[in-house]
Amino acid sequence: MKTGDSASLTRRFTPEDLRGFAALAGIDPVSLAAIPEPLIAALFSYLLGVRLPGPGTNYLKQELDYLCPAPLDAVLTATVTITRLRPDKHLCDLETVLAGEAGAMFARGRALVLVKDVGSAAS
Repeated sequence: MKTGDSASLTRRFTPEDLRGFAALAGIDPVSLAAIPEPLIAALFSYLLGVRLPGPGTNYLKQELDYLCPAPLDAVLTATVTITRLRPDKHLCDLETVLAGEAGAMFARGRALVLVKDVGSAAS
């Protein structure tokens, strides 16, 4: 891992996805006009835990600003990018961004995670 490394995931949420979320949340799916924020945050959780930094990652903090509602059936790309490594503390800071096909920005933030092996070079 090094500063600037990134991982992305592209996803389109369908009406069926929203019905499944509504059933789990105990809410009426008709009340969902846009993709719920927990589903958006889950994209970043997946990236951090599976791709970058990957298995063994422990979430310490996440800040996520939702800039505008993400519409149903939009093609969304979630990206995490390493902005700082702190090997002495086993910490990794990452930028988190959710964008649409035409470059529309839906969410932006940062995450701080604890990782067993953050590399040997600090930034």
